[in-house]
Amino acid sequence: MKRFSPILLIALAGSIIAQQVGTLPPPPAQKPDDLDVVKITTNLVQVDAVVTDKNGKLVTDLKPEEVQIFEDNRPQKITHFLFSSSPSASERRAEPTITNKTTDPAAPSAPPTAVTRNDVRRSIAVVVDDLGMSFESVAYVRRALAKFVAEQMQPGDLVSIIRTGGGTGALQQFTTDKRRLYAAIEQVKFNLMGRGDVSAFAPLKAPDLKIPDEAESRNQTAENFRAEAYSVGTLGTLRYVVQGLREMPGRKSVLLFSDDLQIFSPGDANRTNRVQVALEALTDLANRASVVIYTMDARGLTPIGLQAQDNVQLSIPSTRSTGLGGPLGGSRARQELDREETMRRQTFYESQNGLNFLAEQTGGLAIRNTNDISGGIQHVLDDQRGYYLIGYRPDESIFNGKGPRTLHHLTLKVTRPGKFEVRVRSGFYGEADDKGAPKEKTAAQQLIEVISSPFSSSDVHLQLTSLFANDATNGSYMRSLLHIDARELTFKDAPGGNHEAVFDVVAMTFGDTTAAVDYTGQTYTIQLPEEDYQRALSQGLVYNVAVPIKKAGAYQFRIGLRDAATGRLGSASQYIQVPDLNNRRLALSGLVLSGAAAAAAQPNVKPNLRNTEVSPAVRDFRQGMQLQYGYLIYNAQLDENQKHQLSTSVRLFRNGQQVFAGGDQPFAANNQNDLQRLVVSGAIILGTDLTPGEYILQVVVTDALAEKKYRTATQWMDFEIVK
Repeated sequence: MKRFSPILLIALAGSIIAQQVGTLPPPPAQKPDDLDVVKITTNLVQVDAVVTDKNGKLVTDLKPEEVQIFEDNRPQKITHFLFSSSPSASERRAEPTITNKTTDPAAPSAPPTAVTRNDVRRSIAVVVDDLGMSFESVAYVRRALAKFVAEQMQPGDLVSIIRTGGGTGALQQFTTDKRRLYAAIEQVKFNLMGRGDVSAFAPLKAPDLKIPDEAESRNQTAENFRAEAYSVGTLGTLRYVVQGLREMPGRKSVLLFSDDLQIFSPGDANRTNRVQVALEALTDLANRASVVIYTMDARGLTPIGLQAQDNVQLSIPSTRSTGLGGPLGGSRARQELDREETMRRQTFYESQNGLNFLAEQTGGLAIRNTNDISGGIQHVLDDQRGYYLIGYRPDESIFNGKGPRTLHHLTLKVTRPGKFEVRVRSGFYGEADDKGAPKEKTAAQQLIEVISSPFSSSDVHLQLTSLFANDATNGSYMRSLLHIDARELTFKDAPGGNHEAVFDVVAMTFGDTTAAVDYTGQTYTIQLPEEDYQRALSQGLVYNVAVPIKKAGAYQFRIGLRDAATGRLGSASQYIQVPDLNNRRLALSGLVLSGAAAAAAQPNVKPNLRNTEVSPAVRDFRQGMQLQYGYLIYNAQLDENQKHQLSTSVRLFRNGQQVFAGGDQPFAANNQNDLQRLVVSGAIILGTDLTPGEYILQVVVTDALAEKKYRTATQWMDFEIVK
């Protein structure tokens, strides 16, 4: 994809000061073995377990002497014992909600705050097996996922929604941003290329006694191969997800929605073995990464008997050549129908066995035979409220590497009087995760690692602003402004009294269903004279890059910076939704915010650039300043006189509460060069009584000439009022 050239400039100075001295190559693909997380080592085996009483209530007060752990039925001495708990949903702080005090149904949600590893209580990967779900199941799951994001997801939850038939783009990365999760749910659709049908079961067809046995056998073999390919594909996606969860903090889990995950295939031992091998590899990886897999049969409570859509015709025309008419033909047809119904039952139970196996082997739960999918999700979330972390020292012979690869079984027993249910991982193979000294990573690998993480790195503080825009020449594009705190770069003395810094920048743009759609890696050397150097230390630097967008949808821009002298890293990311302008519906560009000190508003503040002007890349305002905003209106309708009938308004939100609402103002499109791209600007004075903190400015545009349901468009941008 052709890219607009990035530019580095002194913030607010407007002069180009960067010299590009090198291009960072894309890093080599990271192999799973490069990840170094030790869970099962030659000197420690660590497992987690959930213990509930006979009423299903979590047991939280067990002591080490009340628990026994067995490896291959041999008792082990417990050396590590810890109970880890999370507040229940009712105990947790509810996320602020928007109080919509206007008639606008699209009041903005608060932007997600940057999260650190210490903020995360649960890392949850929701995997929708669209390769193995019916049209009906997809609809049920979409509704349940929307409710999960709106009502059940809690602060401290890091969530990703992944489709087995999709790519790994912006919508399939771990996030706390509910906008991205809702957009990901919109992409959950019935996959025509999958193994699912319109309903849970394909309708039974009338028996066709004319098909030779050889042809029927070939058809069955092809169907078995197809089912195997999809099952192994689903397991491959789960393996990829589990691998990504290895480095995640908190209680780590996968919630798999599927209709069908068969392990065994009657009459096809080869297929059974191949799927079993994939399952064993997946469960071993999950157990080593401390990932619990929960499974949910998306079909709900499904009747297995004959349905209205099944063809139960028993009458077959008589033919002298076959002698299949009359009672004999009817009898054979009835036998075929009974066989098909029996196979349906067998296939149904077998499809659940695969889901049961995954949950049992990793210490999770298998939710099945219930139409309450949302209730099933809540059951899974409640199950993660607490667990015991138990470790012991294994015998050295376990990891001697001799003999066949052996699975060592783990069991846990509670010795306290009473009835308890214990769920623990099934076991592990006698291979240690020890990798020795980690390999030194290249600069490009370090940057890719930091921008791939859901957590921002702040060794070098970065602030990112990404905006959508469209012009007649370049079409749609995403403009990103990255503010760099120059005080955290290493400047060295250079000839001529200049100051020199060298740093690497990697930027990647992700689409909604594919891998990165754009990549750039560059090394910069900047040399600043004393005056510009002091200005950079005061104001920072701004990195400016624009990426063409060829397709409407969800995008995420991620960027990382590495100080060459010290290796310190910084990263930032932002998500934007690009509208489809070809549908001729009302749309807005990104909202640009800047600011200036209002006249006589701050008489006691010493005038300097940081106090008197605010860059669009920073958006840190002070009380009493003038907040200036600008944006473009696309696809506004024209009447017969080539006139618009537009009105605009602005609103201000703080912690989800509306604190200011400007009235609707008619917009006169005077002196506009392009009637399909109208430039709008305005300003408001930030009151001196506004509490410092995070705010959102929302603009609302109404087009009286547009269809009613497409008459309003909104855009918003967050900013901060600082002391």
